[in-house]
Amino acid sequence: MLNRRTLRIKVMQALYAYHQAVGSDFLLAIDRIADAFAPDLNSPEPQDRKMLQGQRKMAELIFKEWHKTGEEPEATDDTDVNDAVKDAIKYYQKAVGKDATYYAGQMVYAAESIHNQYIHLLNIPEALLQVIEEERVRDSRRLTAAKEPLLDATRLLENKAIEKLIGNLQLQDLTIRRAMRWHGEDELDALRTAWRNEMKQDPELLSYLAAPAGSYEEDQEILKHLYKTYVFKGESLPAYIEEDDLNWEENRAVVKNLVIKTVKMLDEAADENLVLMSLSANWQEDKEFAESLYQQTLADDEKYEKLIAESVQNWDVERVALTDKILLKMALCEMHLFRAIPVKVTINEYIEISKMYSTPKSKQFVNGILDKLAQDLTASGAIRKSGRGLLDNQ
Repeated sequence: MLNRRTLRIKVMQALYAYHQAVGSDFLLAIDRIADAFAPDLNSPEPQDRKMLQGQRKMAELIFKEWHKTGEEPEATDDTDVNDAVKDAIKYYQKAVGKDATYYAGQMVYAAESIHNQYIHLLNIPEALLQVIEEERVRDSRRLTAAKEPLLDATRLLENKAIEKLIGNLQLQDLTIRRAMRWHGEDELDALRTAWRNEMKQDPELLSYLAAPAGSYEEDQEILKHLYKTYVFKGESLPAYIEEDDLNWEENRAVVKNLVIKTVKMLDEAADENLVLMSLSANWQEDKEFAESLYQQTLADDEKYEKLIAESVQNWDVERVALTDKILLKMALCEMHLFRAIPVKVTINEYIEISKMYSTPKSKQFVNGILDKLAQDLTASGAIRKSGRGLLDNQ
């Protein structure tokens, strides 16, 4: 199931993308100022290029000062400069607001797409049987002098665990509603390659196919083996999935856990009404956690920027890696916002994420800054914990 660390990572990625977009918004606002004072090549009247250049530079300086301080710029004697600055500010603010909303939506979509991938991969066995049947029909029609016997995949085609999976009513419903069937030519080609070059050479599968019909447990185990060995490892299928899903590397562990647990639930007593795994125990609560963390981290960005700057000795805060700054701000926001989460849990989570996504020295940096700030803010009463949040404050 989806855990809070994965959600924190999704929030971090959304904030990182947002800050990158804001940087582009700033440059585009500067471009608007430049366009406002670009010489009109079609003008019948000669233009004073030096004056236009001076106006552009003045407007850019005013806009950059506003961007740095957030203070309303004072009007100049030049209405054209004033208008250009107002236009740039309006454009920038609108673009930033739009980006904040967009990446919040992308964050939720990225989390919810994990369950879509789970449903998608549950459809692989049905597609695999289709590939095997295609091959069997093709081979039966092919006239060849070869004496080698063709692989008899009958036992896999009649696998009872796969039959139960395909017949699951919830899977059928979600597959149709979310369009998660494994039917595209690219994905079927990846499956054909995996079957031809990998699965058909697998000693465990060959042993299973060569043996007489066995128990349901054997059918279930070979299905689990195929998933573990060729969907979540292997070459062809993982390569295709990773190319199709940019977040596959970080989502793989969650999806694997969902899929393997589902196969285990498909015991002989399971019927067509077996309830599939959910994205989380309480997705609405987890979704609210992620959205609140994202939105409040943005809302208090300046406050956390100042706290970090005051804690970084002999180091310009502007030189701190963007990922580290985002993780620090998220951690500070979490300490303030979620009273039931112990401070040590928050610190440990962001240290672990920094080890995965930031620089080699980030672990020590993040740990040191958060430990100091947590102590200072707790002592001042700025961070207040309750319930389970008090567990590490004894």
